[in-house]
Amino acid sequence: MRKLTHEEKRARWRSYRPPQRFPLAAVLDNLRSAYNVGSIFRTAACAHLAEVILCGITACPPHKEVEKTALGATVMIPWRHVPHTLEAVRDLKGRGWTVAALEITENSVPVQLIPPHRFPLALVVGNEVTGVDEAVLAEADLVVEIPQFGEKESLNVAVAFGIAVYLILEKCRPPLPGEVRPVPDRPAGPG
Repeated sequence: MRKLTHEEKRARWRSYRPPQRFPLAAVLDNLRSAYNVGSIFRTAACAHLAEVILCGITACPPHKEVEKTALGATVMIPWRHVPHTLEAVRDLKGRGWTVAALEITENSVPVQLIPPHRFPLALVVGNEVTGVDEAVLAEADLVVEIPQFGEKESLNVAVAFGIAVYLILEKCRPPLPGEVRPVPDRPAGPG
């Protein structure tokens, strides 16, 4: 077994890529760590997301720490800065996007339960200490969480973002080359 060259990897990934970006946007609500921001950019570029929206104090490119973990991804995906997260959320909702906040609350549901009809979808991730802002939670259409099975109660925001994004993309991605998907059961017809 041999590892693929960079060009062979790119060719493989191009065969997976749909013609349009996935209808999934990242909304970063006042992230403190520029390294987390860069990591999220990298994941968003790998996942072929629609855009990254940087809100409040979240570091914006060009920024040394963002670029260190993004490894060039900041030029591979559309991004913009919005001064207030609530402003970004209201703009997305006004354009027909569903807003899902990634947070653990009394009403949050596992991220795997987002129904396919909720796209286009904007995923809001919150500050490393305080989480998603309360006003943003109140405005969100859904609050989703990543089920956790161990003793630690939280994940790093960039890690949580990556897990959530790939679980969400399972709802809207095309079949992979060679993938056979089961045919859904049909309801029994009359007689």
